[in-house]
Amino acid sequence: MIEPIIMTDASCDMPESYILKNNIPFLGLVCHFNGNEYEDDFGHSLSYKEFYTGLESGEMPYTTQINEYRFLKKFKELLKEHRPVIYIGMSSKISGTFNSSKLAAEEIMGEYKDADITVVDSKGASIGQGLLVHHAVDMAKKGHSKEDIVNWVEENKNKMNYWFVVEDLNHLKKGGRISSSKAVIGTLLDMKPIIAIHKDGTLKNVTNVRGKKKAFKYLIDRFREMTDFKENKLIGISHGYCLKDAETLKGMFQEEFPNNGFVVNPLGLGIGTHCGNGMVSLCFLGKTRDYEL
Repeated sequence: MIEPIIMTDASCDMPESYILKNNIPFLGLVCHFNGNEYEDDFGHSLSYKEFYTGLESGEMPYTTQINEYRFLKKFKELLKEHRPVIYIGMSSKISGTFNSSKLAAEEIMGEYKDADITVVDSKGASIGQGLLVHHAVDMAKKGHSKEDIVNWVEENKNKMNYWFVVEDLNHLKKGGRISSSKAVIGTLLDMKPIIAIHKDGTLKNVTNVRGKKKAFKYLIDRFREMTDFKENKLIGISHGYCLKDAETLKGMFQEEFPNNGFVVNPLGLGIGTHCGNGMVSLCFLGKTRDYEL
C-alpha cells in the first residue's frame, strides 16, 4: 500500500521540529509585519521572539490567505511522488485559504488523471488542527489507507475541542470580536475572554473570566466535561509567546490528569496576528464539539 502524503498549513501551530522530522509539506499565510512580508513557516523566517516583541511594541500586522496559485504549485510538486495527498487545512470560516486549496485540487484533478488529492476542512485552527495532523501522520506511518485516514479525520474533526484564553483585548477589538468599550473595561477589570471554535468552524466569545488562573480552571473544567478524562490523550497547548503561562496551565492540568501527553508551542504568525501576546489555548479530542455557545 502506498503511504499517503499528509499536508497542512502553518496555522496548525505544531513545533517546527515535528514538521521537519515527519517531512510534512505545508504552506503558510503571508504576514505583513513591520513593512515586510513573511510566510508563516513555524518561526523560521520571522522568529517568534521578533514577532511578539513587535506586537508588544504596538505593531499591528495583518495576514493574507494562501491563494490558489500557491496551492497549484505545491500540489504539482507533490504529484511527482506518485502518492495520494491529503491536505488538512484551517477552518473555511476563519480564512479563505481552504477554498483556495479546494479550487486548486479540482483543477489539478481535472488536468492530471493520476492525481489523487483530498482536501479536508478541519473546522478548526492552531494546535487543535495540529493534533488532527498528528493523528493522520501517525495513521499513515502505521499503514492505513488514504480512505481510512480521511474517514477518521472527517469523523473526529468535530470532536476536537478548541478553547482560548485571550490576554490582549486590542487584537480582539481590531478583529471585530469585541467593541472598543468592552476592550477598555475588560482591560481595567482584568477580564479574560474565553473564545471557542464552534463545530461550524467559527470563533465564538463564550464568556469572560476575571484573572488568568480562574480562566485556566475554566478550560480544565471544559476538558472534564467534554471528554472521558480517564483515557490517555495528547493535549495541545499553544501560546502567544508566554511559555510561563502555558507551563502553568500544563502544570494545573497534570495535577488532576497526570496520564496525558502534551504538545506545547507558540502561536505562529497566522493565528498570533489575530490573538496577540499572552493568549493561551487548550485543545483536545473530546466526546463531541457540540457544546452550547
